[in-house]
Amino acid sequence: MKKAPRSAAGGAFLKRLILPALVGLSVYFALFGGEYSVFEVRRVRVENLELEQRLVESERANDSLRTWAEALETDSATIERLAREQHGMIREGEVLYRIAPPPIDAVTDAEADSVQDPERP
Repeated sequence: MKKAPRSAAGGAFLKRLILPALVGLSVYFALFGGEYSVFEVRRVRVENLELEQRLVESERANDSLRTWAEALETDSATIERLAREQHGMIREGEVLYRIAPPPIDAVTDAEADSVQDPERP
């Protein structure tokens, strides 16, 4: 049996429509489909930049805390300042003055005295 020869019109149809459609579909799938689409790559890049920024901030905070810890272990002036500020400690012979806020009643009386009566000259 002999096969019928392809017609020239059939080959042209294949070249004009099907081949460009296949190429177009493969390009579309390469860009927008699958696991590594353009949108996925862009999202991962943005996430990577955010994580790098967080890493830099964490490294700065870590360095600052390390410096503070070293100062607390070795620097007596830092230890003394911390004891004075947070615990109210004083040296022998010093006097500690604490300024207390005024009582609430005294504040309201003072505010009432400061408000002038519009009828008074």
